[in-house]
Amino acid sequence: VQLVESGGGLVQPGGSLRLSCEASGFTFSSYYMRWFRQAPGKERELVAGISSSGVGTFYGNGVKGRFTISRDNAKNTVYLQMNSLKPEDTAVYFCNGFLSVDSYWGQGTQVTVAS
Repeated sequence: VQLVESGGGLVQPGGSLRLSCEASGFTFSSYYMRWFRQAPGKERELVAGISSSGVGTFYGNGVKGRFTISRDNAKNTVYLQMNSLKPEDTAVYFCNGFLSVDSYWGQGTQVTVAS
């Protein structure tokens, strides 16, 4: 099982980034997918989630209206489009797939928002 995140980097406040998470080794289309983030000294927090079909989505309070989660089951990939980025969005972003008792994590990708 592998989840590989990409797309992180350094961006100025107000800028945009698109994170990708490519999955392999499990039936991606059956799994609920989520993005978490963890800033230094803080607990990991849920950013967004998307149902297996892609119809249902969820967003944390701090990102509603700025971030969009989506998935392409044909490509086994989940995305996080991040717009209007703020310095407080700086964190390591992780993707997670879960179904019942199974939960898989990626290694994370760093997002830094600074001028």
